[in-house]
Formats: sequence, structure tokens, C-alpha cells
Amino acid sequence: MDESQSKQLMIALEQLERERNIKREDVFKTIEDSLVSALRKHIGKNAQIVARMDPETGVIRAYQVMKVVETVFTPETEIALSKAKEKIATAEVGDEISIGLSVSEFSRIAAQIAKQVLIQKIRDIERDSMFREYKPREDEILTGVVRRFSDRDIIVDLGKAEGLLPFCEQIRKERYAPNGRIRAIILKVLTQKEIMEEPQYKRYCSAIMKMDRGQKGPYVILSRAADEFLAKLFEMEVPEVEEKLVELLSINREPGFRAKVVVRGKDSKVDPVGACVGMRGMRIRAITNELSGERVDLIPFVDDAHLMIINAMSPARVTSVRVLDAEHKRALVVVPDDQLPVAIGRDWQNIRLASRIPGWELEAKSETQVREETEKLQNEFAKVLTGVEGIGPKIAELL
Repeated sequence: MDESQSKQLMIALEQLERERNIKREDVFKTIEDSLVSALRKHIGKNAQIVARMDPETGVIRAYQVMKVVETVFTPETEIALSKAKEKIATAEVGDEISIGLSVSEFSRIAAQIAKQVLIQKIRDIERDSMFREYKPREDEILTGVVRRFSDRDIIVDLGKAEGLLPFCEQIRKERYAPNGRIRAIILKVLTQKEIMEEPQYKRYCSAIMKMDRGQKGPYVILSRAADEFLAKLFEMEVPEVEEKLVELLSINREPGFRAKVVVRGKDSKVDPVGACVGMRGMRIRAITNELSGERVDLIPFVDDAHLMIINAMSPARVTSVRVLDAEHKRALVVVPDDQLPVAIGRDWQNIRLASRIPGWELEAKSETQVREETEKLQNEFAKVLTGVEGIGPKIAELL
């Protein structure tokens, strides 16, 4: 390496230290180790080689350490006394001498090895930096740009990193365009080890394998379908939620279609439902618009299972709740005839979401259905009774 090359190298190292936070000492060590590796491939894998790089000039020198012996058995590590005296006149048997090596022909090989090592080191530093920056930002909503598609998964440009919005974390009825802006929550920042070993993250494996392109993480997993995304939207739009005056006790979603949010006020002066709806519905409308029209039902919390079931069936009006099996938490919800489609909801969404809130298995029937079933049971029971000796039709009907 001549003087001009050494000067260029030192300038490059200064830039690397400044921009990538890689210390020059680490780079020196990498280059020295690379040169030693290149020389050993030529001289022998057992050769004792030492390389030193001048931190001021960038000039690199290499030496082979050899033991002086009478008879050479291992040429890689031993040198005959007669040859040793040609190098150092005072050499004696048993001494270890350092013999200078020409490194000019190995500098190119060493440079290539060092380059690969440095590239890997830079990638490692960038990965660590990315993890440290985004890991504390889990559960934070941010805005990115749709960069590209990987089948049904979306790669989002977050500025300093790329995020992955897997298909399973998207709102299904939404359509995204390249270079379009998108808001999502940072659901998790995961390492490659977590992706491969943790069962709950296995669903992201196929998406990551398609977008990875030789990277090793970390991976910023985004979501618009998670309950946490809706909770953060409430914090952004409803000051009472952010100030903890209103609690979101539970969220149950069918992303893009319907959500039920159980709310409770910590202050008796604050109406939790009214606070979330806002004046003329402005707050809840902003949330619904962000979720592509997803209907959000606000359920006031009450410490009574029957009343909670009635509230959970909103927007349907409930006539009564009948407990079918208290032990296994099964109940029948009776509604007016015109409210049955509302109680069930599209594709059973309303009653399915309502069941999750109190943790009961709910069945919805109209008043007419219940009345007809009751009359049918009464008629069957009457027939059984009239078959009993001494019981006439009038007594059977009365019973």
C-alpha cells in the first residue's frame, strides 16, 4: 500500500468513524486480521503471523514469528540456524525471531476480506441502532409511505427503516396504492430469533422470508387491525382517554366492519360515552373514518352480568335476557321482531362481538319466535297431561 493509498484509507476511516460510529481501532484490527488470514492461506495455516497498521500513516507491515532450530521439522513455524543468522546475526537456537513479509501482493486480498467484514459490521451496527430506536416506540402510531408489495404483505417506508404490514394485520376491505401514505401502529419490533422461536410470532414468518432479502432483522411489525391501534386512536382523538379520565376496559373488533369498546369513567362528572362520541359525533367520526368506516359501538360498563349483556347487544334494543345455563354461561337474548337482524348483525358480527364482552355464549331470538316456541311446548305438555288418568283438557291447559 503506497502513501497515496494510505492517505485515502485514513480519510475513509475518519468518515466511517464519523458517519457510522465505527472506531478506527476496530477497523485497524479488522484489516490486520484480514491480512493475517490472507498470508496464512499462502504460507500455511499454522504459521505465526503478526500484522500491525500504523494509526498515523495507515502503513501496514506483517511479520512471521519463527523459532530458531538446528533441524527444521515444521517449515511453517521453524527456521534453521544458518538461515536465521542471515536475517539476524546474533540469532541462537531456541530464539524466536520476526521476519518481515512482503504484503504488497496480499494487500488486495486483505482489502477484499476487510471490506466484507466491515460491511457486515456496518449492518450489525445499523441493526442495533434500528432496534434501539424503534423498540421503545412499540404501541406508537406513525405515518409511513407504501414502498412496495410482497404478495399481499406491504413494505412501508418509515424514514430510517422499513416496516412490514402483514396481510393478517391489515383491514381486509382496504386497498393500498404505491407511494400512498398509511398510518399504523408499531405492534412489535422483533429479532430473527423471536420470529423463529416464539409461537405467537410464527404467523409473520412467511411474510418476513419474502421481504427479508438476506437481512437478519430486527423487523418492525405494523398493524391496522390490532385492538391497540383502535385504543391509540381513542387516545389521540379523546383527551379524556389520554388523561385517564375515561378508561377503555376492553376492545373487540372485526377490523373494518364493527368494533365494541367498553368504557368506564373514573370521574362521576364525566360521561364516558359522551366524551368518546364528542360534540355532534366529531370524535367518533374521525376514528371511524380512519378505520375505513368501521362501526364503533361504545358500551358503558356496569357491574352486573345481565345489564352488561343488554349493553353489549347495542345498537339492538333488548326485551329480556334469559339465563339458559349459569354454570357454562349461556344466555338467550330476546329482542323485538324488527330488532333481530340488528341483534345478529351482518355475518353474525354483532352477537359474536357482544358475546366476547361479558364472556357469555349468547343466542338471540325475536319475541315472536320465543312466543311460538313457548306455545309449542305448552301444547306438547298438555298432550302429555291429558294422557294421564283423571286430568281433563281444562285442567291440562291450566297446568
